[in-house]
Amino acid sequence: MSVPYYLLAQANQVELVFIWNQATPEGKGIIIILVFFSIFAWSVMASKVVQMRRAKRLNQLFDLEFRGQPNVMSIFDRRVQVEGCPLFTVYQEGCVELDARLRPGGGRERRSNISLKSMEHVKRALEGAVAREALKLESGLILLAIAVSGAPFLGLLGTVWGVMSAFSYVAMEAVKGGRADLATMAPGVAAALVTTVAGLLVAIPSMFGYNWLVHNLRVFTVNLDNFAQELVSKMETEFLCDENEPDRVRDQPGPLLS
Repeated sequence: MSVPYYLLAQANQVELVFIWNQATPEGKGIIIILVFFSIFAWSVMASKVVQMRRAKRLNQLFDLEFRGQPNVMSIFDRRVQVEGCPLFTVYQEGCVELDARLRPGGGRERRSNISLKSMEHVKRALEGAVAREALKLESGLILLAIAVSGAPFLGLLGTVWGVMSAFSYVAMEAVKGGRADLATMAPGVAAALVTTVAGLLVAIPSMFGYNWLVHNLRVFTVNLDNFAQELVSKMETEFLCDENEPDRVRDQPGPLLS
């Protein structure tokens, strides 16, 4: 490190120590709260980034595997488990519901088709799975929202309180016949303004992180919806029978009259 940068760092450190010593107990308490806010915000952002990147990678791998299967229940029949993959979770819950409709009474043999009413139950199961996965991905974002909206106001509260204390101190010194000039007032005002700086340092990174995560969450939710609709279409193609057509006609195609 060169000498000018070293001296600048030392000067900034001395300045921060001086401002901290001049801050009121209320201002110090607000700064400590903002430090905890910052730790929580960065922890949430780091964990959500890791979670979403892992989910995106697993979704891509599962999508490739799913599209290469001969029928919609192939992966389910292999009893595969993929932890942390939203697409697989939606697929698994849909297949569990479909399998239950294809095995009435818990039988071992599957029927070759189901009714439209049973398919509606499968659709609702998929919609519920999509909603639960979206909520799971969204968990923790409330802390970022609180940091974005609350940190600047906490900083402003500390600043107003500190400025009020500084002016009160100057007024009391003036009443006692002491000095009431800029040198007396400046340390208190500087200590008061540092709480606003701390609030902005918490809110600005949280705002960028929150917007990035919300955008990616929307993308994930749309992809889950699209996958659920595609899955329902494949299930209907393979297993849905017409309500007005007897099952035996679907199971045994051929001319009805010889």
